[in-house]
This record gives sequence, structure tokens and C-alpha cells, in this order.
Amino acid sequence: MARKLAVIGAGLMGSGIAQVSAQAGWDVVLRDLTDQALTRGTDGIKASYDKFVSKGRMTAEEAEAALGRITTTTDLEAAADADIVVEAVFERIDVKQEIFRTLDGLVKDGAVLASNTSAIPITKIAAATQRPERVVGTHFFSPVPMMRLCELVRGHKTSDETLAAAREFAEGVGKTCIVVNRDVAGFVTTRLISALVVEAAKLYESGVATAEDIDVACKLGFGHAMGPLATADLTGVDILLHAAENIYTESQDEKFAPPELMRRMVDAGDIGRKSGQGFYRY
Repeated sequence: MARKLAVIGAGLMGSGIAQVSAQAGWDVVLRDLTDQALTRGTDGIKASYDKFVSKGRMTAEEAEAALGRITTTTDLEAAADADIVVEAVFERIDVKQEIFRTLDGLVKDGAVLASNTSAIPITKIAAATQRPERVVGTHFFSPVPMMRLCELVRGHKTSDETLAAAREFAEGVGKTCIVVNRDVAGFVTTRLISALVVEAAKLYESGVATAEDIDVACKLGFGHAMGPLATADLTGVDILLHAAENIYTESQDEKFAPPELMRRMVDAGDIGRKSGQGFYRY
């Protein structure tokens, strides 16, 4: 019998997780609030498969079969018989807790409940359920079909069995895993990039150097593939602002306190590539 995965949220992250999972042989149900969101998600998946076919990374038959393993729904109850559920919605603790509270009453006893959160402590999300030992963080990276890393996060009560199941799933869809053993806000990767982006934005805001020169310094001085301000534009200034705020709220560590510039950029809608303007113009 094929393994079943439910992905909650058909945005860029959720659809990417659905895409690699279907390609790896999972039967996937992709859930979102509206049919329009689901159509955008599946259109993106099909376009990505088409690109892989054109580059010889998949055959047309493999792409068709993978797409056929994905179904869509606006009904959360479709996750009831899933072996693993991955939540990939907006980074708001109240939204995530409500989803996990509902899932807790729907899914079967042995199901793994995973969150794709990049900054919110897994223990806080798990607290909305009666099975915190079955809740784990599976932090994928965008674009999911291209990025090889998955950050596995152990909540305060996550069991060894749950962590092992999450690792088997992530490695099975082609990812290399790191394990976060202590559930700190921002985990490993988001803490590192948030601290770097916040400091880079402060240097830019105070006129120490241009955005271009700050990014060149990181690329040529440290061997980074992309500078921190260009990374903020790619990820979304709003997303990194929210992540840094979450970490700062939890830790009260000043290095994560976002500068006023980032807040005003988000207020003005200058949130990076998706808006055409961030630290750079696109």
C-alpha cells in the first residue's frame, strides 16, 4: 500500500513539499482554504515537472505519474488517514496551533504531525495537541525541489520514534537532514540567517556601506553563494522580519532585534523580488 502524506498549505513551500513527495512515490493530498490557492499550487508543480522533463531530469511518464499522485482539497478532514501530515502555512503561532488542535482530533494514532515552521518553537505548536510526542519540525528550504537541506527539530516531548520517522521521510524525498536537539526559537538556520540579515540591514541603514558592497563582502570574503541582503529579497523581507521578531521575542537577544528600516520597507510593501523592490530593484 502506498504511503499517504497530507500537506496543509498550497503556497510555495507546501506545493514544493507535495511535489518532491509525489515524485518519491507518496500519495499526497494537498489542502488549502480556497480552490484558487490549490490551483496556483498545482500549476506551479506542473510547471516545475515540465521544466525537469525538458532538462532530462524526469521522463514525461514519470512527471505524469507523480502529478497523478497529488489530489487537492479544501477539507482538512482529508488528512485523517495520512501517515504523515506536514503543515506549511503562514508563520503565526495562533494559526498553526489551531490547525494542530484540529488535526489532533482527526488523524490516526500513529500519524506524525510535522510543522515546516522556520522560527516558532515546536513545543509551542505541539502544546495544542494531546500527542506532543508525535509532533516534530521538518523545516524545508525554498525552492523545495532544488534545496537539499531539511532541518529536523525535536520538541521538548518529541519521541525518538517520531524523529526517526521524520528523518526517513525527508531523506526519502531526497533531502540531507540536520537535527536540532534543543527547541530554541529559530533553530539553527533561521537564527544564523536572521542575525546576519539584521546586522547587514543595520550596516546599510546607518550608511556604513551600500547593499551591493555588503553582499559582495559576504560572497568574496566568506564564500557565500548569495549576500544577506539579496537573500532577504529572495526570501521576502517580510518573512525574515517576522522570523527575527519571533526569535527576539523568545530570546530577548538584541542581535535579533530588526532595524527600523526593515519595518518601514515592509510597511511600504518593499518586500523583495515578489514585489519588485527590496534592498534591490527587480
